[in-house]
Order: sequence, then structure tokens, then C-alpha cells
Amino acid sequence: MVAKSIYRIVWVLTSVELVEKEAIYARHGDSPPVTKKMLGNHPWTGKLSGKVAMVTGSSRGVGKGIALVLGEAGATVYVTGRSVRGRPTTQGLPGTIEDTAEEVTSRGGKGIPVRCDHSRDADIRHLIGVVRQKERRLDILVNNAFGGEEGRRQILTYDEVPFWKHDFDEWWYRMFSAYLRASLATTFYALPLMFKRRKGLIVNTLWWNRDRYLYDLFFDVASSGVGRMVYGLSKELHSKNITALAVSPGWTRTERMSDVPSKVLSKLQSPEYIGRAIVYLAIDPNIMTKTGQIVEVGALAKEYGFRNVDGRLIDYHGQVTKEPPAGTPPD
Repeated sequence: MVAKSIYRIVWVLTSVELVEKEAIYARHGDSPPVTKKMLGNHPWTGKLSGKVAMVTGSSRGVGKGIALVLGEAGATVYVTGRSVRGRPTTQGLPGTIEDTAEEVTSRGGKGIPVRCDHSRDADIRHLIGVVRQKERRLDILVNNAFGGEEGRRQILTYDEVPFWKHDFDEWWYRMFSAYLRASLATTFYALPLMFKRRKGLIVNTLWWNRDRYLYDLFFDVASSGVGRMVYGLSKELHSKNITALAVSPGWTRTERMSDVPSKVLSKLQSPEYIGRAIVYLAIDPNIMTKTGQIVEVGALAKEYGFRNVDGRLIDYHGQVTKEPPAGTPPD
């Protein structure tokens, strides 16, 4: 049900034809050629050895993809979320923090699962306490936890369900307590672990499409806040040499999309695509030049030279902006 709602929103912004064109462009030279190095012997392998990272909401989906690539780069990765083995998972979806942590380790990193509901400050403080005791540092924080898809009503476009017909308290919790506030609170409690080294990277993941309206007011305002948050952090943390930015992946294939047509799923990017983007950001010696910005995975792929796991260069944001589907509002 939830996947259908996201599918409706994205379908307004793009189409199968646009996604298919991205694959054609990658094959026929509109983008830099794919090499074996991009597909096999990863240039980022071991580049984050000795670094400590935390990826919130990484039982599955985008968070899991990010954690896995950080593991390939050799990082110690704290995998957080609410889904644990032996208990019902969030909305019955596959994946637990233990599953992700084990795969992080199998890929060359060190995965450490810690259960955490990021809408609860006590859970966050416990998590930070574990990292402080074991590592005494935190180099990379990825705020990816998102509870916005959990509720009685799915995320729909405003012409179907305008915001004033929502249950206010439920949607406030979903979009603000379990999304925007969760990111801010986790950052608040994690920062002292970065201050000791006077260096660090904070990444917020978000849905963003070059300031187009996201078709639900609660979702749009919360997502805007997640993006604006990194701008404020960039001002307050510049003297600490800590970079804060947001990364928008575009439409990504996840476990929630079981009811999306297979023709569409086969063309979507892997969750590891954004993971590769974040690893390249983490190893960029000039990363501070991007602090405060919202950056797109497709644009980063062009800049750094990485590709999706199947070798394609996918630029979701650029393609949608270039050829908006008929009937798409100009905002």
C-alpha cells in the first residue's frame, strides 16, 4: 500500500520512458564510458579504513545500501533501526539491523547493529553512549531514518487527499517526530563525538526535486526542513571543520516496491548508488566546499565517476528537469 503511494507521487514527476532513456544515454556515450574498474575492483575499497560511521534507518532500503558501501570502503559502521531478529519487523518488511551489519562485515568493514528508535531521545542517547564507549569517535553520520511511510493513510498527492483531511497528530509524528526531529536530535547527541577530532561529515538523506512541491504539505515541509537543517549546520559547524550536506538519491528500488511494475523496477537505481555517492563525499579532500548544500546522486556520479551497480549512469533529477511529463505543475 505504501509503495503504491510513492509510486503515484513519482509517476507524476517522471515516466517509464525517462527512466529507460537514462539507460540508453549510459550505453551510447551521452555519459562517460563504463569501465571494469567501476563494476568490479572498487576504487573506494579500504579508503575509509579506521573511520567510524553511523547510518540510521539501515535495516533495509537506502540506509542499507549506504551502510554496505561504507563497509566496502573499510569503515566500522553502526547500523541502527527498529527491526531486529526474532521480533516483527517494521510493517512486516524484510531486513533487520543484524542482517545489514553482517553484510557490512562480509564486504570488508565492521558492522555493529544497535537497535534505536530515532524518535525517542532515550534510545539515541543509549546509541551514542555505545559508540562513545567502544570507539570514542564518530567520523560520518548519515541521518536516514524516516518514519513517514508508517500510518493509516499512505502518502498521496494533494489532489487526492489535501493536508487538511489528514489526522494532524498522526502526520505530525510521521513527518516531524520520526523524520525531521529524528535527524536533528541524532545530530545533536552525536556531535560531541565529532568535536573531539574537529572533523566530520554529516549527511541527511531526503526526497528533493529541485524545489518542486512534493505533493503533500506535511511531507514537503518536513523534507524542506531536513534540507534547511544542513544549511544551518554548515554555518554553526564551519569553525569545527565539520561538513554538513544533504543527498537526494532520486527514485530508488527498495523492499517497499513489491507492487511497482517489474518493467519500472528493472530500470531503477540500486540503494548502493547513493552509498557510493556518500563514500566519494567522505574521501573527497575538498568536501568542505559542498557544506550546506543539497546534492544529487546523479550529479555526484558525473563528478566523481562512479556508476550504479549495473554500470549505468543514472541522473534522475537532471532528466526529470530536462523533460518534465505533460501536465506536471511548473513548481
